[in-house]
Amino acid sequence: MQETVKIIIEGQEYEFPVVEGTENEKAIDISTLRSKTGYITIDEGFKNTGSTTSGITYLDGEEGILHYRGYPIEELAEKAEFLEVAYLLIYGELPTKEQYEVFKHEVTTRSLVNEDMRKIFDGFPVNAHPMGVMSSLVGAMSSFYPDNDKKHKGDFTEVHIRRLLAKIPTIATWCYKKSQGHPINYPKNHLDYCSNFLHMMFALPVENYEVDPIVSSALNKLLILHADHEQNCSTSTVRLVGSSKANIYASISAGISALWGPLHGGANQEVIEMLEAIKEDGGDVAKYIAMAKDKNSTFRLMGFGHRVYKNFDPRAKIIKKAADDVLAKLGVNDPVLEIAKGLEEAALKDEYFVSRKLYPNVDFYSGIIYRALGIPTNMFTVMFAIGRLPGWIAQWLELRKSGQAIGRPRQIYTGPTKKHYVDIDQR
Repeated sequence: MQETVKIIIEGQEYEFPVVEGTENEKAIDISTLRSKTGYITIDEGFKNTGSTTSGITYLDGEEGILHYRGYPIEELAEKAEFLEVAYLLIYGELPTKEQYEVFKHEVTTRSLVNEDMRKIFDGFPVNAHPMGVMSSLVGAMSSFYPDNDKKHKGDFTEVHIRRLLAKIPTIATWCYKKSQGHPINYPKNHLDYCSNFLHMMFALPVENYEVDPIVSSALNKLLILHADHEQNCSTSTVRLVGSSKANIYASISAGISALWGPLHGGANQEVIEMLEAIKEDGGDVAKYIAMAKDKNSTFRLMGFGHRVYKNFDPRAKIIKKAADDVLAKLGVNDPVLEIAKGLEEAALKDEYFVSRKLYPNVDFYSGIIYRALGIPTNMFTVMFAIGRLPGWIAQWLELRKSGQAIGRPRQIYTGPTKKHYVDIDQR
């Protein structure tokens, strides 16, 4: 017998079914609430509202659990390649060796971007924010690769998916190279996904560039850790735009714009900006730890604690080791990163932070790694977008296949009541 919940409104009792997920999560299905009662619910920010059912990512913030399609994030980050995880998210299961080789080939051979898109790119100023450029160019891809191309028949979605995975890293490196005044590097199809990105970012025509395997491994882990995170702001945006039957490029472009916000994808950039501010103020870690603990201080320690994870961020445990490996390998002498180490050590030992479970999160460590690699702060959110791309694609595809109706949230109107028009000379 299905579990139900009863709601009493104005003395009238109404019954609504309870929906239970495979990990025993429970929700009250209020899809008929308005039609039955005339009432709606208010949940600003949708913190307690499930907009959909999904079989992609399971997240338990209280227990610090993150699974992609049932696979623990710890195992995937340790053993898998990023494109392998992308396949898992998009298609529901890890690929066989044969499937993976085909998938990698189909992605790799599409990494070259149409030269006409370079003309659009060249029109952006040198100081344009990379996220604005990325969002614009991904949106423009829908004009270069329209769904209704009459030369082809059948569902072209698979080709669009592979194009996005292949071309977004290339476009991202354009942004960096332009900011540095360097010529762009074309992709090299013999390199793996992460190594190819690092080559396009950092190779110069005047000297040979060898990809450091420790750096490539750290980037692989970072991309996997960011690949999906349930119904966050940008993912919900992708699904909402996609629910109108907008094409995949328009939907992903919207997701990039949502991720751009400092309350979402900009968190690791804020970590580095905080560390730089501490450095400019003399680098006194103890002073800022005290400020973070002072309830009368406006200072906030960025990169500690998490909106969803109430215990610890499982991704942070994984990436901490990668951060340590990268710093040790590169031998970076950076006072900002020394401040980061001091904050990390203090927060992990200080009872104030330990009792409140304010541990360093994935944004703290990812910012440190990107800084050590020489990636500028305005590119941090771009790196996040490259990692999150498979999740966005998977969520868009799941929505499209489910036949879910167009998203249309309700509201409670709080503006003025009825007024009558007054002629302009009488106002």
